[in-house]
Amino acid sequence: MTNYLILRRLRRRSLRIKRNLDLELTANLGEREGVIDELRVLLGEEKVSTMGEVLEEHGTDRWNFSHLPEVVVFAESRDDVVAVMKFAHEREVPVTTRGAGIGYVGGCVPVKGGIALSVARMTSLVELAPEDGVVVTQPGVILKDLQDAVSELGWYYPPDPASLKECSIGGNLATNAGGPRCLKYGVTKNYVLGLEVVLANGEVLRVGGRCHKNKTGFDLLHLFVGSEGMLGVITEATLRIIPHPQTRAMLTATFPEFTDAAGAVQAILNAGHLPSALEIADQFTLKAARAYLGEDSLPEGEAHLIVEIDGRARAVAGELQELQVVLNKAGALSSEIHGDEEACEKVWQLRRDFSYSLRATGLTKLNEDIVVPRSKLVDLANFAAELEERTGISVACFGHAGDGNIHTNLMVEDYEDAEIREKADAALDVLFRWVLANGGVITGEHGVGLAKKRWIKDALGEAGFAAHVTVKDALDPKGILNPGKFLD
Repeated sequence: MTNYLILRRLRRRSLRIKRNLDLELTANLGEREGVIDELRVLLGEEKVSTMGEVLEEHGTDRWNFSHLPEVVVFAESRDDVVAVMKFAHEREVPVTTRGAGIGYVGGCVPVKGGIALSVARMTSLVELAPEDGVVVTQPGVILKDLQDAVSELGWYYPPDPASLKECSIGGNLATNAGGPRCLKYGVTKNYVLGLEVVLANGEVLRVGGRCHKNKTGFDLLHLFVGSEGMLGVITEATLRIIPHPQTRAMLTATFPEFTDAAGAVQAILNAGHLPSALEIADQFTLKAARAYLGEDSLPEGEAHLIVEIDGRARAVAGELQELQVVLNKAGALSSEIHGDEEACEKVWQLRRDFSYSLRATGLTKLNEDIVVPRSKLVDLANFAAELEERTGISVACFGHAGDGNIHTNLMVEDYEDAEIREKADAALDVLFRWVLANGGVITGEHGVGLAKKRWIKDALGEAGFAAHVTVKDALDPKGILNPGKFLD
């Protein structure tokens, strides 16, 4: 039995419910005598690993499937990435780029084996330049570290996925990551001014720059943001930063039903307010949070709303009072003002703990990040209840109500059982088809990866899918970058 097969079996036993994808390897590095040795000579021993635990770590993310690479390369510079891509291009070896590895859709799972290219060691904040309103960073920098460095200068980088203390800038760029503050400030792509990208053949492409306005040629810049590692390897990013808001404050409120809280979202926006964040949580999520964090962690109610505002101190104080009136008219059972930084951070920690609370139930969380038009929020709440009743699978809804991006999580018991898994996957199909039929999209933040591959043609349409393939073929004619994902 080969070492590769032994590692696969160890992987299957060691992960809770991770399932190896039954896909043939195309790289066959292990069958090419001396190829991995060539990589070691090319890059240095310390940057190349075939150790079992290293392969295991780089064979998965937070989704429910795994597949081992045949070798892991730790790039420490753009030149390392160039060398790897030239090497792989010449030999037609698959390369799957990886940042922090905490995605939710299998985007960095190397399903065709080959090289897992880690940029986790590329952790330099190259330049902090508030005079130009930019920060220049390598892809391995952790988002929270970048935010803290910018904040110390009185500036602000708003994108804030819940995993901000763990996720890397490269992963944010690959998925066009979002977060709660997208409502007011937008997603990652709204802050990307320039990129340095190594293409599949090892050529270095620079798109954009450090100017805040730039209409020179096609918008190739945003072609790479959200491309999930299939068009090139980002080695440096120039990101827009803005002046830090003077202050922030929050309101939290509970409601009798999820539909009441969803209605309050529209009431807030219709009253002319644009919060920096507007988050919602349903009954199942709140029950899990109370079990995980303590019964007194949240006031009574079957739905919870978090409203954050920021700006000048005097304006924020006045808006808080107006928002409390809106919430009371919308039927809030209770509401509470959180008026300083410490109080706000406690609320955000509670919000971040929702995901951990759901995991603590012991159920498998099929974490979907669908988006619907805001006018469909109440319809989505009603549909989720119907889906739960129809399938017997609990549905936990929480997330970014202000922009219609609700994490609709199927909470499945014994997901590793083939019959139950088939039932759960069928329920996902019903969910996604309802979302598409109602003008929504199948992913707002996490990306397509492997998890949503089966719905991509329905989501893009025939012409849209063909256009994606055309772009992929032009930039990666040998198909070596992150193969096996949604365009294959």
